[in-house]
Amino acid sequence: MLGLSVSDKVVSRLDEEWVDRLEAQLSRMVTAAWMSEGTNGELEAGVRLCDDEEMQLLNRDYRHKDVATDVLAFAQREGEGGGLCPENLGDVVISLDTAERQATGELYDEVIHLSAHGLCHLLGYDHQDDEEEAAMNARMKLLTAESEADGPVRAA
Repeated sequence: MLGLSVSDKVVSRLDEEWVDRLEAQLSRMVTAAWMSEGTNGELEAGVRLCDDEEMQLLNRDYRHKDVATDVLAFAQREGEGGGLCPENLGDVVISLDTAERQATGELYDEVIHLSAHGLCHLLGYDHQDDEEEAAMNARMKLLTAESEADGPVRAA
């Protein structure tokens, strides 16, 4: 299950059809992850689209870095009590301002990429070394491909 929220400061920049398409694609991505995770209940994740100002505050408060970044992942499976509700993955926050600046193509594609990146962090992936990064990139590729597919959702 996916919950998508859009900051009031960026909602006017997005077409309703764009947001609906994004929500459908991200829901499919979370479902594909669930199908390969083996949890009893369906996985839950939240995605929030915001501006650089909100992102900078979050990054400052939670990572002690007083700058905006493109994506943050707040994993609920980590730390004390992380195993209490393994279906609740956590939240991914994406700055549309930063995503727009770094996109080499369409903003939509960059948001999908950042969503897959954040979702992989929620699933426990990291990129501290080349081996971890390769595993994370492979999973991101599978999740993105399945989110773009037609027909029944398959595990990714």
